[in-house]
Amino acid sequence: MQYGICQLSIIPVRSTPAELVTQLLFGEHFKILECRKNWSRIKTIFDKCEGWIMNSQLFFIPEDEFNDIQAHKNKSYVTELISYVEDANQILTPILIGSCITNTPSLSVNFEGKLLSEPQPKENLVKTSLLYLNSPELKGGKSTFGIDNAGFVQMVYKINGYSILRSAQEQSTQGTALSFLEESETGDLAFFDNANGEINHVGIIIENNYVIHVNGKVRVDRLDHTGIFNNDIRIYTHQLRVIKKIV
Repeated sequence: MQYGICQLSIIPVRSTPAELVTQLLFGEHFKILECRKNWSRIKTIFDKCEGWIMNSQLFFIPEDEFNDIQAHKNKSYVTELISYVEDANQILTPILIGSCITNTPSLSVNFEGKLLSEPQPKENLVKTSLLYLNSPELKGGKSTFGIDNAGFVQMVYKINGYSILRSAQEQSTQGTALSFLEESETGDLAFFDNANGEINHVGIIIENNYVIHVNGKVRVDRLDHTGIFNNDIRIYTHQLRVIKKIV
């Protein structure tokens, strides 16, 4: 088995050369499952997501470093929208909110920004979510420059010290279901389904019956027992399926 770590600001992970399934942010580590001429298939450690990355963006680390990273349960995540790390040659690399600072020997950098390394109070989830407002929608995206609904929820929780899965369907299997919307608190998750009853959307509940989610961009809309009501176009855009309490 071989191992790697993301040494760039962001690396696309694809199911095919044309389809983005997720992204690696700086400091994320992974297992390398298969190497080919130009592409390697990897499996992320945080959420067990598999896909292909270009070999030109592949950065190997030794097994002992991988194990050391694994041994540290509380990772440190960047909380500012854009920051920089400096390597031993004083070369700067821009990094994004949610990047991980590990300081493993193969990726030793100097970072002077703000980090969170312990689970945060639930109310901090909403504060973090608002940093992503107006980020454009991008299927498979996990950054403020392009993000999907499940990636948005995952990143907000991750930065605050909570681990949830990658897709809305997977996330809906976690936590405790609530019987009524009135039982929810800010930071709980609302899941939505399509005409076939498949859960395909998720958002974070905020105060006063609103939800922050991704629909074209990260936005705030009304939430009721029917679903999400978009006040701009005056229609319901998503049908509510279930409310889940993760924290």
